[in-house]
Amino acid sequence: MAKTHVINVEKRNDEGKGASRRLRRAGFVPAIVYGGELKPVSIQLAHKDVWHASQSEWFYSSILDLSLGGDVQKVLLRDMQRHPFKQLVLHLDFQRVNENEAIRVRVPLHFLNQEQSPAGKTSGIVITHELTEVEVSCLPKDLPEYIEVDLVALKTDETVHLSDIKLPAGVEIPELRLGKEHDRTVVAAREVREEVEAAPDAAAGAEGAAAATAASVPASAQKKDEKK
Repeated sequence: MAKTHVINVEKRNDEGKGASRRLRRAGFVPAIVYGGELKPVSIQLAHKDVWHASQSEWFYSSILDLSLGGDVQKVLLRDMQRHPFKQLVLHLDFQRVNENEAIRVRVPLHFLNQEQSPAGKTSGIVITHELTEVEVSCLPKDLPEYIEVDLVALKTDETVHLSDIKLPAGVEIPELRLGKEHDRTVVAAREVREEVEAAPDAAAGAEGAAAATAASVPASAQKKDEKK
């Protein structure tokens, strides 16, 4: 089960672009909380706290406890707007979660023991991570912050698919319900083969030599030969 993380917020009374700009200049990030049976609520968070949290995986894949003066609501981060080139978070969207309803969240994959695997110990083998995160479905209490993929047994020319991932209890990958064709590759170990140019065909070489010889003979000499 993932840990919950407390995020302190304040209620925001002023709305609109002008109010949001003033908030940002004062060091805050405008945000909104929606979902469930309650109405959407406009809030604000200290930018320094948001920026610090945004550097960690848990901020994107964990249940967050938004604390408004001690009143705590469990939410998921659903959207983050960033400045195109400055280190600024412009706006956040949080969705309330119901502890009795399944949620869908993209969770990062952590790959373990790759270097200790047979493929990892073999020269000329490239191990590629085709996916670095996966969407899971589960109750909020079962949501993992990440899923570990143990590669200790990975061999050359082997692949790890979504169906091979060992999931925590109560967690499933909805994509796998759609059929085998959706059982995507997660990790692949492939041998690197150098492409070598094929030697020219002997016959082709002989023909080329004959053509070159004919081309080097003067046209007048060729005509004399024809008359003979």
